[in-house]
Amino acid sequence: MENFTPDWGKLPLISVQKTFDLEESLRLTYFAFQKLNAMSKSIKINVLDFVQRQKEMLRLFGMGKNVALKKSGVDIRFFPFESSYNFQLATQVSNHALEDGAIVENNRFNYPVFFPKGWKKATNSIVLLHGLNERSWDKYLCWAEYLAEHTHKAVILFPIAYHINRSPGLWSDPRSMSMLVSKRQALVGPDRSLCFANVAMSERLSEDPIRFYTSGRQTVEDLRLLATSLKNGKHPKFKKGTTVDFFAYSIGAFLAEITMMANPDKLFDQSKLFIFCGGSIFKSMFGESRCIMDKPAYDRLLSFYMKEWIEKEKASVATHRETLDEARSAFDTMIAPEVDREKREGFFKNLGNRISGISLRKDKVMPYEGVEACMGNDNAFQKFQLLDFPFEYSHESPFPMNASIEPALLNASFNQVFSRAAQFLAS
Repeated sequence: MENFTPDWGKLPLISVQKTFDLEESLRLTYFAFQKLNAMSKSIKINVLDFVQRQKEMLRLFGMGKNVALKKSGVDIRFFPFESSYNFQLATQVSNHALEDGAIVENNRFNYPVFFPKGWKKATNSIVLLHGLNERSWDKYLCWAEYLAEHTHKAVILFPIAYHINRSPGLWSDPRSMSMLVSKRQALVGPDRSLCFANVAMSERLSEDPIRFYTSGRQTVEDLRLLATSLKNGKHPKFKKGTTVDFFAYSIGAFLAEITMMANPDKLFDQSKLFIFCGGSIFKSMFGESRCIMDKPAYDRLLSFYMKEWIEKEKASVATHRETLDEARSAFDTMIAPEVDREKREGFFKNLGNRISGISLRKDKVMPYEGVEACMGNDNAFQKFQLLDFPFEYSHESPFPMNASIEPALLNASFNQVFSRAAQFLAS
């Protein structure tokens, strides 16, 4: 039986530089997916039933549990990691660095790797970076499996500092966090954007917005350590000289861009980056969300980095009081469009075909306009595609498991995004 992967790029979900008719798009997309299903009687089609597979993956996956996925042949293995971040050095910018450095879960943790079928020792890897305030890998399980299966590369799900299993379990406990919600409401007043899911991050960033920088800075250092072990052959399941690419979503894309711009030890000279729902300049991000942070925390964060941080950097440069490393310099470059515009846009232009991405039209957290502000209109136009799905979605939930959404539409939308990502990262 012949194998066939449909060209999802030709399905009518794309709305870049095109007029968009929701009803017509829904009709055509549904027709296209039904036609592919009909074709499966005589041809083996590589189409993931996302709706069904997501339910299965939630049942099969468990933190710290190695498992072989029979359907795809993908093998999930867990590996330990110990961060070497210098919290003492971080005290130069944060009064809470040593306090945060004492969070054991953040410094010693396990991370899962999705190995493709038939692997013995991997020679190519994709580091998958997640969004802000994530407390589990649930959203990303099908993403990782699809990428591993279709790129034949190992997909490393690496948690950002203080996220997923790098955060205390208390931060994910509804009862404990509900008590903190009541305490925070007494301080900031009633706020519909505040809930138990975002109160821990809201409190931490309100108390010290520099934590946004220091957690990212630690993650960049951790990625350097990870990439070094992969390339030097020190990782038990990767061969020496392993390549390192990125699939990055949301704030993970911000981190990936900074990492590639800083390029510590020249580790990422050849790395490729695929961005989904990310790539925005910091100033254009809108983090107020019940899934991310409440309004007071977002307002404090934005005000701090657009005013205090930028003024501090200007003073440091003017008086030569501070020598910035490449990661700090890259972070500063990504804060506002007017800061180091020529350097930043030149970097993205020089990446050439090593960067690609997809933005969603209804994404309010990481809008496409923020991508344009970050890398320039021409670079954004050449490297990104703007899609719109024919159902209600959001940045936080681009593929909502909603009973009111036709499964064929959800499946087609998922396959279009991830077949494009896999095609880019496989080459």
